[in-house]
Amino acid sequence: MYLSKDQTNKTNVTCIRNRKDVIYNFKVSFFAMGQLPNFPWNFLERELENDSSSEIILDILKQTCLHPMCCKHPPSVRYRRLFLSQLIKMHEASESEPLDELYDALGEVLGVEEGTECYKSYLLPCGEAVSLSESTAVISEGTTGLVTWDAALYLAEWALENTHIFTGRTVLELGSGVGFTGIAVCRSCSPSRYVFSDCHLSVLHRLRDNVQLNGLDNQNSPRVSVSVEDLDWDAVTEKQLREIGATTVIAADVVYDPDIIGCLVKLFSKILRCSANGSLPDVYVSSTIRNPDTYNCFKHQLESSGIQHDVMTGPVTRVFLYNRQATIEMIKLYI
Repeated sequence: MYLSKDQTNKTNVTCIRNRKDVIYNFKVSFFAMGQLPNFPWNFLERELENDSSSEIILDILKQTCLHPMCCKHPPSVRYRRLFLSQLIKMHEASESEPLDELYDALGEVLGVEEGTECYKSYLLPCGEAVSLSESTAVISEGTTGLVTWDAALYLAEWALENTHIFTGRTVLELGSGVGFTGIAVCRSCSPSRYVFSDCHLSVLHRLRDNVQLNGLDNQNSPRVSVSVEDLDWDAVTEKQLREIGATTVIAADVVYDPDIIGCLVKLFSKILRCSANGSLPDVYVSSTIRNPDTYNCFKHQLESSGIQHDVMTGPVTRVFLYNRQATIEMIKLYI
């Protein structure tokens, strides 16, 4: 599905109608480490003009930097500093009452040393949060797999609206990265078994940590059998794929490098020819189209291998915070 250019971050989680919506938008944006210019500052400014009590600032503070989730799974130090600085700027520009809690929060974060890891947390419709340990750098340890990408967030939104594709099934995810999509599916779509997979050692280590962090180890999540597998796209055999027995296969943001398209297409060809219980698996790929030439090359190689695809159209409900201006496409593969 292509997302239009005018769908911006500013309203991508919820329609802001009142004070409660403003506070919730701040909370969602803060824990997902959304871009600060896209926070609803203009709505906050209007609220401050109408109320000089500083109550809304304190409420925002309680739902962000002073929230228990921030103590347990905090966004990066630099991000919290920038957020608090902007909040203080807005507060000081108004005629609101002084608020010691605001300066205390900044003083506390100024004394913390920035690390190489941070947490991003995304709120599910049920109210629970998916919290992920991520790298503070987009590229870290020679891989891009230590952060969550837009196509993974879109795929999770699509899954929430198409739970029947996952409920009671064995799901294999290719290139799971830090694990967001799979954790959201396990929490919301009730698969019987979920296989996270990747091949980079650092990514696999972070992935296992995030699965455990979100209570999806098999001791805490008896209704879903969960495993994390080292799956080399070049080396995986049809025998291994049959042993997994996936009835649904998903992948997000795996089409980004022309050099890996060949082995990726061969892998999809193996998957689509390895039936589970006599039926072929449903295979879905979500991609952010950064380079149209690379994406078209992927589609051409699919066609050359006898693999057809349908573009999944139709809107999805906006749940998570990501760049709505990005061009994201979901396709279903079949033979």
